[in-house]
Amino acid sequence: MQLGKLGVWAAMDVLTAAEGAAFAQRVEGWGYAALWLPESRGRNVMAHSAWLLANTARLIVAPGIANIYARDPMAMANGQRGLNEQSAGRFLLGLGVSHRPSVEGLRGHAYGKPVATMRSYLQAMEAAPYAAPPPPEPPLTILAALGPRMLALSAELADGAHPYNVTPEHTAEARRILGPGKLLCPEIWVLLETDAAKARALGRQALGHYMQLENYANNWRRLGFGDTDLGGGGSDRFIDANVAWGDEGAIRRRIQQHWDAGADHVCIQSINPDGSRRPDDRVLALLAPGRS
Repeated sequence: MQLGKLGVWAAMDVLTAAEGAAFAQRVEGWGYAALWLPESRGRNVMAHSAWLLANTARLIVAPGIANIYARDPMAMANGQRGLNEQSAGRFLLGLGVSHRPSVEGLRGHAYGKPVATMRSYLQAMEAAPYAAPPPPEPPLTILAALGPRMLALSAELADGAHPYNVTPEHTAEARRILGPGKLLCPEIWVLLETDAAKARALGRQALGHYMQLENYANNWRRLGFGDTDLGGGGSDRFIDANVAWGDEGAIRRRIQQHWDAGADHVCIQSINPDGSRRPDDRVLALLAPGRS
């Protein structure tokens, strides 16, 4: 798998199947290496990945992330193998433990200790039998990792990490923990808006849900953000650190900061100026690889 330096992260469940296929084709046409998509309360991310792979020719499709509580380890491992065999190796599996409200409230499972649960899951995936034609090469698995222990597990039992809602400082620390030779693929928010008041208001709207989730709040606190930063919708300092807003040059500089900090691949998630979760084609076309 040749994972280029820049990919797109998008909430694909806001698009119909036809719209999603057309969007994936645009992402591929713009020259991005990968399209990342989440799994929450919508489509099964493995099934939708198959649809996107079938409608593209070169694009890598990567769940960011597939919820380990949504399927058992054998189902996950064999889905990963099958999608890679069918797509000639274009499926990159991102795994995560999700969040307690989603796992216990929505799915009705007991939310285990994140690192221990993920360790057992990865070991069971490795041991899962597979009685079908294998993919062209061993498939890659990366973990949704924020804290030092999950990052260390990403280095030990996976092929890298996919941190979400992170700053360049976190990327530098993640690279230190992962060491060389492991994929580091952070997600960052991008917004083509030069008016500070408008940009910060849209940033607060985008980040508001995540600020209520324990895993993200704990990580932001590790990065030095306190109660005043995380209260009231987020301080200006907090929003500016987590959203790359401004003109093309300002956004490109933030992406470069993550590369300089050790990222192999940066996943950009656009904030639409209309306030919706739909991807903003304007900024994605502007930042397309080859235009810099």
